[in-house]
Amino acid sequence: MKLFYTGPAINAEMLVVMPEKHGISASQEFVDDSGDADDLGRPANVMVPEPDYQRAWNLFYAEREDEL
Repeated sequence: MKLFYTGPAINAEMLVVMPEKHGISASQEFVDDSGDADDLGRPANVMVPEPDYQRAWNLFYAEREDEL
């Protein structure tokens, strides 16, 4: 697995669900397990399989020509 994103848990949850809709299995883990489990601002990591990393990156970060 390769680190895809680190940031607030609320964003990490979206970055786990959306790749799965494209056949990429992503997982989320909290940076620090000692915090409040209900805190949506708590830092989390999103991991994707290394072979799917570029495709996941393109889904979220590549410039979209059709949006111009």
